[in-house]
Amino acid sequence: MNPGRAARFAAVYALLRASADVADHWVQTDHQARIKGQHDHNDGQSSAAGRRACAAHVATYTATQAAAMLAGSRLLGLRLRPGPVAAALALSAVTHYIADRREPLRRLADATGKANFVRLADFGLNGAYCLDQAWHHAFETAAAVIASA
Repeated sequence: MNPGRAARFAAVYALLRASADVADHWVQTDHQARIKGQHDHNDGQSSAAGRRACAAHVATYTATQAAAMLAGSRLLGLRLRPGPVAAALALSAVTHYIADRREPLRRLADATGKANFVRLADFGLNGAYCLDQAWHHAFETAAAVIASA
């Protein structure tokens, strides 16, 4: 194991995870949060609004992660290469969009026996949010591996 690469991975993961929380909970607008998962199969209007809101959110989300990676790389002397960082941010952006459109994760949850959990909104727990965050964490880990290469 390369200790330098392992340290870069840990730093990059921390930067991606922290900036994701900031982007999801502070940078994202209320409008984006409410509309980004909207689907209306009757007239297409709401679906288009949902796609636009989600794309706008993912743009600010990715910009927030990019800023954190740039600042962190400079401050920590990580010497991250632009190509792997761009690939990592692209993976994070695409998978974030998929999850935040809501329906793809709901279908995945249904297909994997998590139908009840994804719809759980009781006892102080929100299953959809938990599965959403687990999805993001998994792909941020993959992105950190890519960026730290």
